[in-house]
Amino acid sequence: MSGPLAGIRVLDFSSVVLGPFAALMLGDMGADVIKIEPPEGDVMRHARPFRNPGMGAIFLNLNRNKKSLAIDLKREAAREVVTRLVAKADVVLHSIRPEAAARLGLDYASLAAINPRLIHCAVRGFSSGPYADLPALDDVIQAASGVARMQGGDGPPRFVSTILVDKTAGLHAASAIAMALFERERSGRGQEVVVPMFDTMVQFMAVEHLQGLTFEPPEGPAGYARVLSPHRKPYETRDGHISVIPYTDRQWTRFFAAAGRPDLADDPRVGSATARSTHVDWLYATLAEILAKRGTEEWLSLCRKGDIPAMRVNSLEELMTDEQVEATGLLRHDRHPSEGALRQVDIPVRFARTPGSVRRLAPRLGEHTRETLADCGFSTEETEALTKAGVCLAAPSSDEGMADAPKLEDT
Repeated sequence: MSGPLAGIRVLDFSSVVLGPFAALMLGDMGADVIKIEPPEGDVMRHARPFRNPGMGAIFLNLNRNKKSLAIDLKREAAREVVTRLVAKADVVLHSIRPEAAARLGLDYASLAAINPRLIHCAVRGFSSGPYADLPALDDVIQAASGVARMQGGDGPPRFVSTILVDKTAGLHAASAIAMALFERERSGRGQEVVVPMFDTMVQFMAVEHLQGLTFEPPEGPAGYARVLSPHRKPYETRDGHISVIPYTDRQWTRFFAAAGRPDLADDPRVGSATARSTHVDWLYATLAEILAKRGTEEWLSLCRKGDIPAMRVNSLEELMTDEQVEATGLLRHDRHPSEGALRQVDIPVRFARTPGSVRRLAPRLGEHTRETLADCGFSTEETEALTKAGVCLAAPSSDEGMADAPKLEDT
């Protein structure tokens, strides 16, 4: 199948999670993504667990629908390879700091001189200012942007238990690239796009937590009280845990009726969104008291009858067999040419007319070096000379695409 980005070629010079996550979404939507790696490969190749060295689980989950070209960009001979690649590309994505990018000839000015229609997307920690040249990873930005402080509540700061910043900024990068490609269809010109992790997360946090500081002079402190309440958490039931969140006036009334406490629906602290936000700690503590008296399934049944948002708390293992996951086919089962049977999350976004597709699983390091160089006009002799000199690394080719790959359930 062809996705909405079919025919778009992306050169992905990024590594770790942020850039590869953005490129994953572009590849899933039909783009031809060439992952350009150093001879040692993306660092996430080497993060355990793995069946074979260089094919770690996180790497497998981030790098399907991509080809791998392994090249030492610090070698002078690599410049010609990059020049030919860029001449045929629509997008360059990288996570290299500005000075290093300029030294490698990957800055926008250098690449736009080769291809004026190029969309050049740089993802990095900071856009400009005193932090511009500082190194940054997810944990650092969680700290700087206020995420860790908010996550800690009244206790010490804590990091969110997922790679939140990289994936959030990656979403911004993918959407920014798509918007730049749309604009290029009107103007015929490429442009530089910068996606700073810090700026992205400041906006992400400010939406609800700027609160009183939204106004000048301030109309109160920062921090959205409802989500910062120590009582806002999965609630303990008689036999497990559940998340229940009545939100509208009618949902609160229906919940208290179902719970056998209709008196609470008439409490002035419950009667309006403003009142509930003022007394959120009392309200959530009361909710916790009530929910502890019955079992999870009973509460789920009552909430569904009342159209009240509620779900049981899943572990990651339980999530794999959740009825919603199974009914929608969200998990896919494939056989990788070298890694064997794999389970991954399928493409979550559904296009009615031009759906995305999984055409290939994550590549081995340098698996598509020869193919990519040939496509750029390098002869077999030139390619062999580059590999022999150590400029490029070329792994033996394996199955291209996925059409004949047996599914897990067939093996």
